[in-house]
Amino acid sequence: MVFLNIFSNKPKKEKPEPKIIIDHREKNSLVVSELLNKPLSIEFRQLPIADYIINDIAIERKTVSDFKASILNKRIFDQIKNLQQYPKHLLILEGILDEDLYKIGMHENAFRGFMLSLALSYNIHIIFTHNAEDTAKYLYVLALKKGKTSISIHPKRILLSPEEQVQFILEGFPNIGPVKAKKLIERFGSLKKIFNASEEELFSVLGKRGKEFYYWIIKNNFKIPLP
Repeated sequence: MVFLNIFSNKPKKEKPEPKIIIDHREKNSLVVSELLNKPLSIEFRQLPIADYIINDIAIERKTVSDFKASILNKRIFDQIKNLQQYPKHLLILEGILDEDLYKIGMHENAFRGFMLSLALSYNIHIIFTHNAEDTAKYLYVLALKKGKTSISIHPKRILLSPEEQVQFILEGFPNIGPVKAKKLIERFGSLKKIFNASEEELFSVLGKRGKEFYYWIIKNNFKIPLP
């Protein structure tokens, strides 16, 4: 017969705290200040991609103003391509109550088209948050979800050919899908030649969309000086 010692003082195993890896450049952000007040294991590293890594999910955080600036200076395309090197990834867009998304220096429908392209063509999941506190709450809830015990900061490299890189950028423009992007590449060969093409040349490839694409390039100053 076996008797169980119900008075044993053997300590229970404590569950490990959820872990978040944070890029060192985020260290002074209000989001991190909020996270430090939560029961989390936080580690600062120099991340090659993303601002936060949680359960092998890469999270890029942008304020509305930074997001709009990254669209206008075209940094967003490289950032999206890098983020996609993680099988699971999120884009957090912070501060939507404080700033108008559509005041961006481009037509608001072009901006809507860009946002739809992120979701549908590039499978980028976007979380809209009110402020830093709201962002921290999302990250905390995500950390609480059961995931892998080990977190990798090294993404799986996605190697794109030069043509695929050009196509990736072109598909970020309003009304330019895979078919039209490939036609532009076949006709001109490079972004420089596409952005410096005349309205007539673009019309010969895109039809009525050529005029729209041409004036969108001019309006947003995408012309590249030829050597």
